[in-house]
Amino acid sequence: MKKRNAAQNTAFGVFWLTGAVAVLIMGFVVGYIMVKGLPGITADFFTTSPRGGLSGDGGIYSTIVTTFYMIVVTLVFATPLGVGAAIYLTEYSSNIDNKAICKLVSIARFGIETLAGVPSIIFGLFGYALFVSALNMGFSILSASLAGACLIIPVIIRTTEEALKSVPQGYREGSLALGANRWETTWKVVLPAALRGISTGILLSAGRIVSETAIFFVTLGGSYRVPHSLMSGGRTMALHVYYLAMETRAFDKAMSTAAVLVALIIIMNLTINTITSRISTKQG
Repeated sequence: MKKRNAAQNTAFGVFWLTGAVAVLIMGFVVGYIMVKGLPGITADFFTTSPRGGLSGDGGIYSTIVTTFYMIVVTLVFATPLGVGAAIYLTEYSSNIDNKAICKLVSIARFGIETLAGVPSIIFGLFGYALFVSALNMGFSILSASLAGACLIIPVIIRTTEEALKSVPQGYREGSLALGANRWETTWKVVLPAALRGISTGILLSAGRIVSETAIFFVTLGGSYRVPHSLMSGGRTMALHVYYLAMETRAFDKAMSTAAVLVALIIIMNLTINTITSRISTKQG
């Protein structure tokens, strides 16, 4: 028994150590970015747009607007498709007896798993070939959003599936026993119970939109001006960091923009956690 307790304590100690190291690394990275970036953040930094050229002058106003557009438009395309596909695969496909449809479902699952691991630049090249060139949408928010939707739909499907599978089967059986049909059970019982997990998946997808550069480098155009429509080009904050660091060599502005990005992601996490916690409390 003493040996078993010692082995257990050793294992727990290793787990705590690895967790602490991960937190320390994250804290170091975030702290370094904040220390380097915060001194360059002023009111003008948020209210002026980049001026172009190699000087790195100006702020990040246009990049904030573009990032907001990209998050909203991409999620508008991706969320219904991703959540709807996950609902079908989890709640309906298991009850189908048709062998041909079952084969198609199995191919779809394989495709989703494959697409989830494809590098983002591949989606960028696909978006450039289809949306920018073939459909003549040009370098625009619409082209980039459609390419971004292709990127995050597999993520939304997988996270939504896991959230739906975590709902106890007794919830479904109890609802069906009370006379509800399968759709009513899914809409009024299963989805509310899985809402926190689904919201987390959507948040992860939104965070990926905020942080991606490769896919938008070949679909968004990189304009530093404020976009006025979905057909306008632009640059997200992450893409702006890339331009500042690699082309303009304005590392101070790059670090300041990176600090704003980190703060944005932290705020997004805190917001979604607060909302889902309140929803869970009301349901409880």
